[in-house]
Amino acid sequence: MSNSQHQAWVPEITYEEAEGGLSSNIPFIAVPENELMPKFLFIFESRETGEFEPGLEGEMLPIVEMDLHQYADLAILKRGLSPTAYDQVRECLGLEPLQTAMEKGSRITDAVRKNILEK
Repeated sequence: MSNSQHQAWVPEITYEEAEGGLSSNIPFIAVPENELMPKFLFIFESRETGEFEPGLEGEMLPIVEMDLHQYADLAILKRGLSPTAYDQVRECLGLEPLQTAMEKGSRITDAVRKNILEK
């Protein structure tokens, strides 16, 4: 490929593995310097059906169903939607309205600060 042609960057979802097998359950995407975090991700869900079919060499291979899912960056939706529409999206995802979540988060932060100051 010549230098004049741009090869599309493909984000890779990674899980951090710490020493001793401990890891975070929150994955990350290492974004190269000249790229942007994707606004939208497509991820296939893969599930074995419990059925099998012969492979190229006669071996029995599991049949797999693939369903496509799409994930959007909520920060982008928050900037582009009205507060009411954004809260509707949050509700559809099983989240509380933004104001309620912010108030609860603030109370948690205050409690943590109080505990730190007491110790």
